[in-house]
Amino acid sequence: MAKQSIFGRISTLMKANINALLDSAEDPQKMLDQLVRDYTNSIADAESAIAETIGNLRLLERDHQEDVQAAAEWGNKALAASRKADELRRAGNTSDADKFDNLAKIALQRQISEENEAKAIAPTIAAQNEVVDKLKDGLNGMKQKLEQLRAKRAELLARAKTAEAQNKVHDAVKSIDVLDPTSELGRFEDKVRRQEALAAGKQELAASSLDAQFTALEDVGELTEVEARLAALKSGATPQQAAIEH
Repeated sequence: MAKQSIFGRISTLMKANINALLDSAEDPQKMLDQLVRDYTNSIADAESAIAETIGNLRLLERDHQEDVQAAAEWGNKALAASRKADELRRAGNTSDADKFDNLAKIALQRQISEENEAKAIAPTIAAQNEVVDKLKDGLNGMKQKLEQLRAKRAELLARAKTAEAQNKVHDAVKSIDVLDPTSELGRFEDKVRRQEALAAGKQELAASSLDAQFTALEDVGELTEVEARLAALKSGATPQQAAIEH
């Protein structure tokens, strides 16, 4: 029953669709880890069962070979006794000849018994060989599946690490994106632009104040000239003379 149970477990695991199991799993990595454990444990159980089955098979084969060998030996003894009986009968010793013929018959009976035992055990040996072959095939298939699982697990872990690295790079690039107004460089650039605008405003304000001062100076000059011409007129000069003088 234990061997049949192991054989059934091997058949079930061999039929398992790994991709379908992964697609339906909430956590594929945990599913793969569990499958690797299941296959590893089943392989260990199968190897133990196969070793036991092979050991029993070899014992049966040894018993069968001993039965075959014993049948051959009894056949040889029967032949030897029969020949001795014939020799004694030709010599006229009928009594001893009959004894050796009886020994030949006993040997033949033993030969037949050993042959029957060998025949009886032959189907069991054939059946056990078939079981061992199936178990070996199943075991090899499970080992191949286990290698597939391990490769799939390694691939999944590599993909997960790659995705994690890509996300880290993406986050790092995003954090230093100068076009992103929320980044440190973006905020610093905005501060510089405001300072530049303030400086430009101050410069423009200073320039307008200087222009006003020159305008006022021109106005003062015009007033002074007017006063001078008025004084010239009052002193008796004509308007033309006042203009020429000033």
